[in-house]
Amino acid sequence: MEKKSSTLSVLLGAAFLMATSAIGPGFLTQTTVFTQTLMASFGFVILISIIIDIGVQLNIWRVIAVSKKRAQDIANDVFPGLGVFLAILIVMGGLAFNIGNIGGAGLGVNVLFGLPPEMGALFSGIVAICIFLVREAGKAMDRFAQVMGLIMIGLTIYVMFTAQPPVGEAVVKTFVPDTIDYLAIVTLVGGTVGGYITFAGGHRLLDAGITGKESLPKVTSSAVSAIGIASIMRIFLFLAALGIVAQGLTLDPANPPASVFRYAAGEVGYKFFGVVMWAAAVSSVIGAAYTSVSFIQTLSKTVEKHQKWVIIGFIALSTLVFVMIGRPVRVLVLVGALNGLILPIALGVILVAAHKTKIVGDYKHPLWLTIFGVLIVIAMSLMGGYTLFTGIPQLFK
Repeated sequence: MEKKSSTLSVLLGAAFLMATSAIGPGFLTQTTVFTQTLMASFGFVILISIIIDIGVQLNIWRVIAVSKKRAQDIANDVFPGLGVFLAILIVMGGLAFNIGNIGGAGLGVNVLFGLPPEMGALFSGIVAICIFLVREAGKAMDRFAQVMGLIMIGLTIYVMFTAQPPVGEAVVKTFVPDTIDYLAIVTLVGGTVGGYITFAGGHRLLDAGITGKESLPKVTSSAVSAIGIASIMRIFLFLAALGIVAQGLTLDPANPPASVFRYAAGEVGYKFFGVVMWAAAVSSVIGAAYTSVSFIQTLSKTVEKHQKWVIIGFIALSTLVFVMIGRPVRVLVLVGALNGLILPIALGVILVAAHKTKIVGDYKHPLWLTIFGVLIVIAMSLMGGYTLFTGIPQLFK
C-alpha cells in the first residue's frame, strides 16, 4: 500500500513538475497578451496547442520510459554526438530562461512586500536552493511543485469568477474562431512543451524508476495529467483576462497579467498576482535547474556524482546574473528563438529512436503517435525557422 502511495506521489509530482515548469512569468504574460489581441478566439489557439502538446508529451515520455534512458543518451544512440548537441541547447535555454524566472520571482516579492526586485530574487533563489538541500530532494521537489500548482490554479479561479468573463462567447469562438493566429499556436506550444520543459517530468519518472513497458499506462496518465494541469491554468487565466478586456479596460503593457488581477479584485487581486507570479517563477526555476542538469549528468561522471550541488550552482548562477546585470532581454529573446527549434530537433530524435530495436527493444510505438509527431516536427520547424531568421535580425538592428 505504501509503495502504491509512493508511486502515485511520484506520478503526480512528475506531472506537476512539468506543468509548473511551463507556468512561468512568460506563460502568464503571453496568455494575457494574446487574449487582449485575439479576444474570445484565443480559445481556439489554446485548444489546438493542447492537442499538439499531448502529442509531443506522449511521444517523448513513452520512449524515455521504454528505453530507460535520458533524452541525451537516446540522442547519442541515434547518432553519436547528437546528445551532446541537444544537451548544450537545453542547458543554454534553461540558464537563460532561469534568469528571467528569477526576475519574475523578484517581481512577485516586490508586489507582495514592496522589496526591490533584486532582493526578492535573492530570497527566491535561496528558497529554490533549500529545496535541493533537503535529504530527500526528489520528494521535496514533487511536493513543492504540487503545492505551488494548486495555489496558482486556486487563486486564478477566484480572479476568473470576479472578472465575470463571457463564457458562452468563449466556448463558441473556441470552435468557430474569428481569426486563426498560427504564431500564437507555436508560441503556446513552445511555452508549454518547448526546450527543457517536456523533459522535466519524463526525467523525473526515470529517476524514480518508473520505466519499462509495464509502466506505460502510468507514464501516459502522468504525461496527459501534466498537460491538463498547465492547460487548466491557461484556460482560467484566459477567461480572467477576457472578462477584463471584454469590459473595454486597458491592460498595463508593462505588466499585463498584474492588470487583470488588479482590475478583477482590486488591491487584494494585485497581491494575489504577487503570489501567483512568485509561485510560477520559483517552481519554474526548480524545474529548469533540475532538468538542465539532468541533461549533462550522464555526459559527465563529475556532474553525475555531484548532481545536487550542480543544480544548486545552476540556481545560484542564475540568481547572481539577474542581481548583477538585470534581465538580459536580447539574450533571452535570442535563446527563446533557439528554444523554438529545440522541440522539433528533440521530438525528431525521439521519433527515430522509437523505431530502433537497439534503443526500445521489442516495444512497438503506435503508428498514430508517430504520424502525429512527424506533423508536429514539420510545423514547428517551419515556424521556428521563421522566428529565427526574421525576428532575430529585427532585434539586433
